[in-house]
Amino acid sequence: MDDTDYRKFYGHEKYLIDEVGPRFRETGKLKPADFYTLLIWKAERAKNLHKKRLTELAGSYEKAVHKIASELRKITNDKDRLEILMRNWRFSLPTASAILTVLYPSVFTVYDWRVCDEVGIDYEPWCSRSFSDALWSHYESFKQAVIDQSPAHLSLRDKDRFLIGRSTRKSIEQDCKS
Repeated sequence: MDDTDYRKFYGHEKYLIDEVGPRFRETGKLKPADFYTLLIWKAERAKNLHKKRLTELAGSYEKAVHKIASELRKITNDKDRLEILMRNWRFSLPTASAILTVLYPSVFTVYDWRVCDEVGIDYEPWCSRSFSDALWSHYESFKQAVIDQSPAHLSLRDKDRFLIGRSTRKSIEQDCKS
């Protein structure tokens, strides 16, 4: 491994990690605008699809966000947290893992195609699957690969930032060769 700090090449999520996540862990509450910011951070192109689906499921977007926060706060098992987001709220693994990464950054890491590519895990067959024991096992294997293939001194949150940043940098360098 070289000594480049690839986290520098990863986009901003400082507000979500430094403010939204700690506030949720302290109060158990999420502001609808903060949850929407989280959806934008993960995949801006899908933010309105998520908002529409959540509104349909709960009667309003605000109610959905409050229910999600309440459900996640009551659950102590990480597997169950992922399952709730995927089954009850119909989030895919990448989006559900992003939500949980903001709320529980020492336990979850974002399931992202760039990170999968960096650690040699096949992204495509799992990114749109429904929750199952097999999916949870796959996610745990992915998380372990993230831990194993990034600098040991980094937090779990910084490990995926590092790997996404490294992937982004490689892509930029490849584009410069053309």
